[in-house]
Amino acid sequence: MKVVITGMGAVTPIGTGVAPYWENLCAGTSGIRPITGFDTEDFAFRRAGEISDWNSTADLADSDRATQLMMTAAREAWNDAAWTPNTIDSRRAGIVLATNFGGVLSGTRILADGLSGIAACDADVAEYNFQSCADRAASTWSLYGPRVTLSLSCSSGTAALGCGASLIRSGRVDAVLTGGFDALSPFCWSGLGALRTMTHDELRPFDERRDGTIFSEGAGALVVERLEHARARGATIYAEICGYGLNNNAYHLTAPSKDSAGTTGVVNMALRDAGMEPRSIDHINAHGTGTQHNDRSECATIHQVFGERGRTIPVTANKSILGHTMGAAGSLEAIASVLTLRDTIIPPTINLEQQDSACDIAVVTAPTSSVPVTSVLSISAGIGGTNAAIVLRGKPAA
Repeated sequence: MKVVITGMGAVTPIGTGVAPYWENLCAGTSGIRPITGFDTEDFAFRRAGEISDWNSTADLADSDRATQLMMTAAREAWNDAAWTPNTIDSRRAGIVLATNFGGVLSGTRILADGLSGIAACDADVAEYNFQSCADRAASTWSLYGPRVTLSLSCSSGTAALGCGASLIRSGRVDAVLTGGFDALSPFCWSGLGALRTMTHDELRPFDERRDGTIFSEGAGALVVERLEHARARGATIYAEICGYGLNNNAYHLTAPSKDSAGTTGVVNMALRDAGMEPRSIDHINAHGTGTQHNDRSECATIHQVFGERGRTIPVTANKSILGHTMGAAGSLEAIASVLTLRDTIIPPTINLEQQDSACDIAVVTAPTSSVPVTSVLSISAGIGGTNAAIVLRGKPAA
């Protein structure tokens, strides 16, 4: 059974909406800037990919900021897919969302009130629930199929997309709204800083001088459907989800296993699921966090899976521009991969000035037009050792 992508939505540090996101990604316009949403005086790291050109709608005013970001992206994807009660059976439409921190700002208010002796506000308690965003989306669009919320660290967005495709393949649903999201807050910033994986410099994937990542906020949404269902209702079909893999390292909280077994295994799993050989992949959207261990581990995986071709397959790392959008990363990178298939343009990896000799891969550092890309591999690896990978191919032939 073929599963296709028919709608996309994005809220990012470089633009709200898929069109501005893609334009700025291709231009290499960095979204990293000083944090303004909360006081950073007591924090060691004070820059992030913060969303500034975005306003919520009135119907979301009572929601946590993270939910507002996700619902804004989901609304764009919903409208892009042109779902209506007349074109889908809502009993066979599901939702899979993913997040690292959920409604953390609401949770922070609960903690602050508790320390002040104030009883927790019922609204904040409801919004802190990780399920609250999926609940709201399901009720907003009457999605009566499976409703799933995942929290798999930095592989969350890719896992949500793969889980949605798996639900369709199982025959349980015809269509699924998928997405990943996270918002910045003092609480999550404290925890992320304690991991000691952030940099005061630029985020430099695969650069000899890289010394860490920079975290960001955002949301990405993708509508996935059974191919026959999408064709029957005349939907726009962007790409096919051919294969998906999910595993874990069972090794360390932040460091990948030294033999790269986890990421190598998940990439091979996705290729097997797609029924494709490594030589079929034309482009890799890398996890590319800019940390010493992750970048080298990912490059080792590319060489283990692709052999000599690992030195020539075009690779890009969207996080160099966006920062690491946590739960949204895999979803936003999947959107970029779909648009690469559509427009045959690979967005650049910025801040790469002196490539690490141990990262012997073909990193794209300037926008490249008219690249023959028919299939893309997108890789995600999360804190805690969860890995996910997805294989995408251009729109299936009629």
